[in-house]
Amino acid sequence: MIKSFRMGMALLLLTAFSVLELQAEKLRIAYSDWPGWVAWEIGIQKGWFKEAGVDVEFTWFEYVPSMDAFAAGQVDAVCMTNGDALVTASTGAPSVTILINDYSNGNDMVVAKPGIKKVSQLKGKKVGVEVGFVGHLMLLHALNSANMTEDDITIVNMPTDQTPQALAGGTVDAIVAWQPSSGQAIKALPGAKAIFTSAEVPGIIYDVLAVSPKSLAENTGEWSKVVDVWFKIADYMKNPKNSEDVLKIMSARVGLTPEEYAPFLKGTYILDKEGNQKYFQYGKGLDSIYGSNMEADRFNVKYDVYKKSLRATEYLDPSFVK
Repeated sequence: MIKSFRMGMALLLLTAFSVLELQAEKLRIAYSDWPGWVAWEIGIQKGWFKEAGVDVEFTWFEYVPSMDAFAAGQVDAVCMTNGDALVTASTGAPSVTILINDYSNGNDMVVAKPGIKKVSQLKGKKVGVEVGFVGHLMLLHALNSANMTEDDITIVNMPTDQTPQALAGGTVDAIVAWQPSSGQAIKALPGAKAIFTSAEVPGIIYDVLAVSPKSLAENTGEWSKVVDVWFKIADYMKNPKNSEDVLKIMSARVGLTPEEYAPFLKGTYILDKEGNQKYFQYGKGLDSIYGSNMEADRFNVKYDVYKKSLRATEYLDPSFVK
């Protein structure tokens, strides 16, 4: 009787410890309003994480607060751009990029007021941009395409979400923003148009899943399952038969209609397994996330985002997509 009681207690304790262990190993991911990250919602709604046997908790944030949550250790991983992953690392919160969700393919834009139809016409004009962020880097590429530099314009530093009002109010002649702010800027000022977009410099902005080194080391197999679910999501999105369902799920997450959301998705190049393997190949150009990281690092040091150059390629782990 006593022996049976002790065995029963042992089993209860073992079960209790197992439950606690499972709870401790839950993967916590912060995501925000960008099509390549909103797409996670497809896997969530379809129950694909549960099917894969991985316990994941996705928490919705505004973009900058999502990185703050990661830096504070409130989540195990965060969805951010490859350049911002370096910025976060410079503050003492390093991460490892194990997956590329997409690259911006037109959603990031230089939007100009009526009458300005090309980048060369920005000479002597005021351009609103969030200095030190990826939009600023894209602006430099836009100016370079017209054989211009920052000295040819006047930069007005402002938060990205304030750029539509600044353009509509005449504070500046052009702005740099990403969706939805770039689209709002075009709507807010009749005749305004995009004169340069990220589609002209593919690879300047990769959107990634960045994981804390500690969580990655302790839960390697679980993170591998998360990557596999992403590939299932990407394949589902690329099948034209699923377009209506994809738009329905993603638009609902951000409070828009499918029709309103469709342009955002068109400006985002979703990367499946083959795409990840392609852009995770080492290279020094923007057609490799390694080269993109190197350029972002040079930019961040030049504009005092952080002081010393980082070993930018050490924050990437291609093994999960291979």
